[in-house]
Amino acid sequence: MKERLQKILSARGVASRRSSEELIRQGRVTVNGVPAALGDGADPERDEILLDGQPLPQRQEYVYLMLNKPRGYVTTLSDEKGRPDAARLVVDCGVRVYPVGRLDMDSEGLLLFTNDGEFANRMMHPRGEVCKTYEVWVTGYVPGAEVRLSQPITLDGYTIRKPGVRLVRAQREKAKFLVTIHEGRNRQVRRMCEAAGMQVTRLRRIREGTLSLGNLEPGKWRYLSKEEVEAL
Repeated sequence: MKERLQKILSARGVASRRSSEELIRQGRVTVNGVPAALGDGADPERDEILLDGQPLPQRQEYVYLMLNKPRGYVTTLSDEKGRPDAARLVVDCGVRVYPVGRLDMDSEGLLLFTNDGEFANRMMHPRGEVCKTYEVWVTGYVPGAEVRLSQPITLDGYTIRKPGVRLVRAQREKAKFLVTIHEGRNRQVRRMCEAAGMQVTRLRRIREGTLSLGNLEPGKWRYLSKEEVEAL
């Protein structure tokens, strides 16, 4: 059955769907000896699909795992500045996986990895509206700041949905919040806090959709159960 090329590459664990599109644009993918174009389809059972002149890996079992990312790790698979990437922490899972979404270098907590491009796409697409909850420690707190923090603001030309905000504790200018967002804009929670007059000192993602970080130790990972994947 004919499928989009980027979907086939993603299903074979070559790269995420977005990265697969870039491979096609670069002319590195051929179908039956002809360079492919973005939007082309192929039948993986009948057509010869090559990447850089080599056959694609055989279809592999999908892997889904959760990492408790420590601070100091980027979520890109390679970094021009040579900073450590979170993928090295899950390399012992035995297959090539890539992160689902982002968690900036100074943030920590729940980060999903998979080799299932369709799953990753659903989790990251705005239509999925996968809620994410963070523990947020700030300075610059004044009484009532939680009201300002809970107001929708515009980021990168996009007005975010009203976030869920709960003040956990406050002591003078320091406070801790639980913040739930519905999007995943770049450094969204940090920018929301800045707009409310506060600076984030620590940020930890503890929940994504139906999945909770629980007591997983920093730097450790575990496989998701079949039930957890289906719930997501």
